[in-house]
Amino acid sequence: MEVVKPVELGEQAAGNSRPAKRRVPGKVSKSIEDYLETIYAISKEKGHARVLEIARMLGVRPPSVTQMLKKLRNMGLVIYERYGKVELTELGEAVACKVAERHEVLKALLMALGLDEELAEEDACAMEHVLHEETIKAFSRLADFLIRAPEGLRCLRCLREGRYLCLSEESK
Repeated sequence: MEVVKPVELGEQAAGNSRPAKRRVPGKVSKSIEDYLETIYAISKEKGHARVLEIARMLGVRPPSVTQMLKKLRNMGLVIYERYGKVELTELGEAVACKVAERHEVLKALLMALGLDEELAEEDACAMEHVLHEETIKAFSRLADFLIRAPEGLRCLRCLREGRYLCLSEESK
């Protein structure tokens, strides 16, 4: 997954009658990523999102959502008209997909290490915004290795239990 590079938007943001005022920065904020990921998740299920659904999922008040949607619209990341549905632009969906992919990699790794799903979900949400791209790639390889490893592999038990079983009397 790559960090989103600055992208110049044309004369107008996709699907919007207002001119684009900004471009997407090299690194968007955690808050913007959370909003885009939430809109993406709702849209996958329903085809589009609405302010109240976004507010409910993020645990914020609808006026906060409206304010952020205006910002995202000006950045060319969403199509939004007051009291209407919210849809991601192609660029917004690309950013949201990257965040969602990072989240899934991290959650899979944490669960493969033996954490329960609820804790893995919570920690993946926090980690997805701060880790470097190369770290995510390394974690992806590790998660894939752990998930595909044959059942009963002793080194995986060592990793999950935090001790070297091969050096203990119990493994002989």
